[in-house]
Amino acid sequence: MEFNDNFLQEMGLSEMPDDQKQRFLDYVQEELEVRIGERISEGLSEVQLNQFDLITDQAEATKWLEANRPDYRNIVASTIAEMKDEIRANRDRLIG
Repeated sequence: MEFNDNFLQEMGLSEMPDDQKQRFLDYVQEELEVRIGERISEGLSEVQLNQFDLITDQAEATKWLEANRPDYRNIVASTIAEMKDEIRANRDRLIG
């Protein structure tokens, strides 16, 4: 998923002050990475977590997730949907 002006427009935040847009987009991306990582890691063993931490290639990471956490795509999709709902619910406050 790309976090850019199109994302802001989809969220109803195109009127957000320009000096806040990039910081907000960076925050959303970082927060999603944390939330997704936490949810994907639930139920994985310490050995599995260590194995995943050693992976540096995106294709290899995807293959590993498909084998060890086959529901990861659902986790990603639901986490993104939840984040979007939170953003929409706080739109007025975010535009400021």
